[in-house]
Amino acid sequence: MRPDFEKNKNCKSVLEVGRQVRAILNKPEVKSKIARAHVFGATSHSVQATILDELSKIGFTSEKKGLFADFKVPGIRPDYFKPHEGGGFLFEVERGKTIANNMDLLDLWKTHICREARHLILLVPNIRVTGKGAKQNIFSPVQNRISAFFHESVPAIDVDSIHLIGY
Repeated sequence: MRPDFEKNKNCKSVLEVGRQVRAILNKPEVKSKIARAHVFGATSHSVQATILDELSKIGFTSEKKGLFADFKVPGIRPDYFKPHEGGGFLFEVERGKTIANNMDLLDLWKTHICREARHLILLVPNIRVTGKGAKQNIFSPVQNRISAFFHESVPAIDVDSIHLIGY
């Protein structure tokens, strides 16, 4: 979160949306579905499918179109979008390509250029098992990369908060 965002009139409601998402992701049945979907060779879409119904209940729309129509890349879409006073939420689910293909940074960029969003909820694996059975830490490198954008010495980006959640 931006250091000055806690003074924003929408801060409490933004934190509440983050709390609602965490509550959904902490439900035993949701955790179990995600664990079954998070296997070698699976896609982020398989993880997304496990939470779509729950996110819809709190106002998220899947694959919302038109958010980037003003840009020469109008076909890009977030995994989920939720409108919110002062700027909505993009919710992105990553799985296998998070670090190798810089998908976390792409998600931050999408939030930065989206005129209707000021917040990113980013769901990434804590650990990813590779094809050779090795375990790759994903969450910590993403946390380090994303936090650099909120360092006091870095010029501001048009993102007020990032809710990084590991699964």
